[in-house]
Amino acid sequence: QVQLVESGGGLVQAGVSLRLSCAASGSTFRTYAMGWFRQAPGKEREFVAAITGSGAMTYYADSVKGRFTISRDNAKNTVYLQMNSLKPEDTAVYYCAASRYYTYSRERYDYWGQGTQVSVSS
Repeated sequence: QVQLVESGGGLVQAGVSLRLSCAASGSTFRTYAMGWFRQAPGKEREFVAAITGSGAMTYYADSVKGRFTISRDNAKNTVYLQMNSLKPEDTAVYYCAASRYYTYSRERYDYWGQGTQVSVSS
């Protein structure tokens, strides 16, 4: 079992940066690939970024590539999402998730956090 708790969301203006954190429980954190997803009102939950257990490989959705950076600190059992140059269309609830697979597929993620709201005003 892995429990995930996100933090760092908020209301910001377009163009600024925000960093989300996701703290995980358990001693097996490094064995899981981690992902960030987001869900805007009325839309399906979509993939944002993923990182391997070691942190050596990352993958991004085209919509955030070059603006967002996923990273992890296995000593702290924490994964991060650095979001730069935020746009109003980035407004959503952001979720972190854990998977045995390094993947962008939502169905492959077994554990999810409760989400944190990010709102970007124009």
